[in-house]
Amino acid sequence: MDARSELAGAFYGIPTGNLSDAMGKKGNMSSAIRPVYPRAKMAGPALTLTCHPADNLTIHKAIELASEGSVLVVYAGGYAEAGLFGAIMSLAAKVKGIAGAVIDGGCRDAEEVEEMDFPLFARGLNPGGTVKETLGAIDVPIQCGGVVVNPGDIVVGDRDGVVVVPAGQAAEVLANARAIVEKEIRVREQLQQGKTTMEIYGFGDLLARKQRR
Repeated sequence: MDARSELAGAFYGIPTGNLSDAMGKKGNMSSAIRPVYPRAKMAGPALTLTCHPADNLTIHKAIELASEGSVLVVYAGGYAEAGLFGAIMSLAAKVKGIAGAVIDGGCRDAEEVEEMDFPLFARGLNPGGTVKETLGAIDVPIQCGGVVVNPGDIVVGDRDGVVVVPAGQAAEVLANARAIVEKEIRVREQLQQGKTTMEIYGFGDLLARKQRR
């Protein structure tokens, strides 16, 4: 595992919502990009690629090229009426040490993917088959789920969805997100003590200021 993957590993388990907040409420992919099964969770540097709709030849090549710990991020035109990624590819990726995959398109074999616990996120599920005709681009800037993803950006996924952290901001975002996690722990403690969110966050003062305007 290379240094980029080791850094990305520090993001594993940090809620995607906290990461988006740490970037000023940015970086989150479209709500259409969902985990194939609820407990799917991943973090790793992006290996980006583009596919023609219903053609997954490029993904097969990317799995061969991918480094251990990386996340495949695939722009397939948002076409979800064919299963570009399924059980065979998930097993191939898992054996290779790939940390997960995000498909802006369709995937299939959800039950088998869940059984092997390969973190797979996609725009939709569809049992339709694919062709292997055209090699797209690999390791280039793409857009996936409405977010620009550059090679090496850190991609984090959990039950809520997927967030992309620009590689150059990784250390800052990680520190900010950890601070948010710690703050939320303290908020939960205060809630358990009987305080309200209005008190904890000072929303009463906020409302008073708004009412004076």
